[in-house]
Amino acid sequence: MGQAIKNALLVHGAALAAGVFCLTVQAGYARAADSDHMHMHEHGDARAGGYAPGLGEIMALQQMRHAKLWLAGSADNWPLAGYELDELKEGFEDAARYHAVHDNVPVGAMIEKLTAEPMAALAKAIEARNAAQFAQAFDRLSAACNACHQAAGHPYIRIGRPAGSPYPNQIFAPAAK
Repeated sequence: MGQAIKNALLVHGAALAAGVFCLTVQAGYARAADSDHMHMHEHGDARAGGYAPGLGEIMALQQMRHAKLWLAGSADNWPLAGYELDELKEGFEDAARYHAVHDNVPVGAMIEKLTAEPMAALAKAIEARNAAQFAQAFDRLSAACNACHQAAGHPYIRIGRPAGSPYPNQIFAPAAK
């Protein structure tokens, strides 16, 4: 087997593993969201036996959504950008719900305070289909994420524009009409 084929199999295998991880976490979200009897303590542990996603799991999905938002917006695929922005909003809501306070840090309050303005600006830019406004608002959202990480004692977690797509099987360009 040639080296190029081996490399391609490795890349596709890694992408498949990442997809399985995301589906597993998303399935856990669904189980947690559907559980009417779940009671959470301040770190998000389920007391009634239901699944509660960890803050790291939620943020890993947020990083994926953040990247996909950029890739969609930079390709002028405004419907996909709007979809990813909605998914990002839901992820922030999950982080605030399951981890309102995490390691004595008011995560829920910080998310609301730091992301409300850039998320609203992103929504306006997407609605206007304005690439320049989108890029500015995206960078403000990234800065808000970094400010939150800094305030939470994790300054080594820094978020920015993706340098490339980790999703070789997704087409970010708008569909032909």
